Amino acid sequence: MDLHFSPRQVELIELVAALGRDRFAPRAAAHDRDAVFPRDNYDDLRRAGLLELCVPRSHGGMGVDLATYALVAAEMGRYCGATALTFNMHSMAMMYSGRLADTLDMSDEERARHGERRAEHFRRVVENGAIWSQPFSEGNASNVGAAPFGVKAVAVDGGWLVSGRKIFASLAGAADYYGVLVTEHRSDSEPRRRDTLYLAIHKDTPGLRIVGDWDPLGMRATSSYDLVFDQCFVPDSEQLLPRGLYMHMVRRWPHVFMTLCPSYMGIARAAYDFTVRYLRGEVPGIPPVVRRMYPTKQIAVARMRIALEQAEALFLRAFAEARPDPDKGERLRILAAQYTVMEHCNDICRLAIRTCGGQSIRRALPLERYYRDSRCGSLMLPLTAEICLDRLGKESLYEPGESDEIAD
Repeated sequence: MDLHFSPRQVELIELVAALGRDRFAPRAAAHDRDAVFPRDNYDDLRRAGLLELCVPRSHGGMGVDLATYALVAAEMGRYCGATALTFNMHSMAMMYSGRLADTLDMSDEERARHGERRAEHFRRVVENGAIWSQPFSEGNASNVGAAPFGVKAVAVDGGWLVSGRKIFASLAGAADYYGVLVTEHRSDSEPRRRDTLYLAIHKDTPGLRIVGDWDPLGMRATSSYDLVFDQCFVPDSEQLLPRGLYMHMVRRWPHVFMTLCPSYMGIARAAYDFTVRYLRGEVPGIPPVVRRMYPTKQIAVARMRIALEQAEALFLRAFAEARPDPDKGERLRILAAQYTVMEHCNDICRLAIRTCGGQSIRRALPLERYYRDSRCGSLMLPLTAEICLDRLGKESLYEPGESDEIAD
């Protein structure tokens, strides 16, 4: 396994690093304070061509794989966690219909029809700079594939009528399109997971409403309001995947469930880097008092470094292994990596505040924001820390297929 970065990966990381240092980081505090979506960051991403990162090359995009996406998003997370987290939603909408769909079994007719539909979806990004959201949370078992999605679609002439509610819908009010997972309701059967549809719903669709408030602990700039769908008509042409194919995709590509990790890997690195600069007296705006000579500080930094190396090693290996139909060891490593990154990120931020001391809780410095953002990672479905532990223990003791969380 080669964990060395390719020249193209290095180029993309450096592009994001430049945007992060010059643009994203200076704006992050204001976006967080006001809980407003970072539209200016997305303007920069659009100008840099990064909205097209996961659009296939055949459709005018960069066509990167999951590992390259993860490296780019982790670098983005070093400068603005909320931008990286919402960038995941946009990018995965492109990845699902593009690179991942190309590996799935379809009939010739399905593949041809999907090719026509996705060409339009990709064109909206490449030519018009459209931003996509990917709301799927409903606050129940549907988030982990254990039950059908509660948002329902009923077939009508030319498409579907969609009704229901999504919670924690990141990019709400900022996205041009919402890639929404729904369950098709048929008159001849109860709702089934195999009847999952993945539909594109335009922001101006009649019956679509943004509701609730958004004043959370962390990740405040993600604009994750609720979406309500009240008999929204969605044309048949707005399928992002052929009907029923989503569940097959996530079974064959379980790595898609850890694409929230890069944001938190970036935050962990940012917290460590800040702590080192702070103890060396190198943080702008802070009196250059050097604190690195104290053994307690040195030991704390050592613990942070160990946690960072552990998380990064699992993170890089898990994404380097991303492929359809991973073996049991690779599937278990997904769960171990997700758990380790999310938990270590918060612990690194906790140690950073403890080690830097009282100055670090001031909003003028980024550590308190890193800490608040880092606390959110282990809570995020579909792989919360508790779900990771439960599945990791269970699936270590069973053979593949004996304890399948996602079934037809």
